[in-house]
Amino acid sequence: MSEAIKFEVKEGIATLVLNSPETRNAITGREMIDGIIRACDTVNEDMDIRVMIITGADPAFSSGGNIKDMAAKKGMFSGGSMQLMENYRNNVQRIPLAVHNVSVPTIAAVNGPAIGAGCDLACMCDMRIASEKARFGETFLAVGLIPGDGGAYFLPRIIGMARACELTFTARVIDAAKALEYGLVNSVTPHESLMDAAYELAREIASKPGPALRMAKRLLYAGRESSLETLLEQSAAYQALCHQSDDHMEALSAIFEKRKPAFSGK
Repeated sequence: MSEAIKFEVKEGIATLVLNSPETRNAITGREMIDGIIRACDTVNEDMDIRVMIITGADPAFSSGGNIKDMAAKKGMFSGGSMQLMENYRNNVQRIPLAVHNVSVPTIAAVNGPAIGAGCDLACMCDMRIASEKARFGETFLAVGLIPGDGGAYFLPRIIGMARACELTFTARVIDAAKALEYGLVNSVTPHESLMDAAYELAREIASKPGPALRMAKRLLYAGRESSLETLLEQSAAYQALCHQSDDHMEALSAIFEKRKPAFSGK
């Protein structure tokens, strides 16, 4: 992995830390983008991983796009209109595709400001836990831009169209308490307890059978786009696989024997 991120796996939990505090973890640099993509690929390929946490090195979760690069028109912000379109497709737009398609449940542990593309990165995750120091802003219009990295897809699905419009059109930055009120985050914790809370949730999720977790996630997202009939057909196929698994029989045995199950991922 690159120096722009830290990545580790322990007890079935993958942790990705955005590690460029000097840029407040701006995510439009190629090193950062490539590191995120590689981490997501690793999680998908390793069936022993059951949960992924994404967080940032203090003091920010992510400031989004690097505004110094924007002003200098360098990096992914260089070139004319056609080149800029390709730059977006080949750089920052790889992130929503990678994070959204992570096979296991994902948790954003938002430790500080999550601004612009940083806010959208948090929204790409399945769940969000916020430090009391967290701030959220869909601030693209404040700098004459639009959400170019998938924010218009993710934000309305989390908080509803009316509130997504409000945050996008005003470019307002909201605190953690307001984010909780809007349903943007699952919970708010003291800053010093953020990672403890994230790992507590991750461990609870990781205690479940890995293959079934991945199938359950696929079904939840398929249900947003599929008809009921299509989803039921997919659910029946997945359920048939689960009934034939060792983990299913282990869970039943544990219930009968009044003990905790020991899942093998088979």
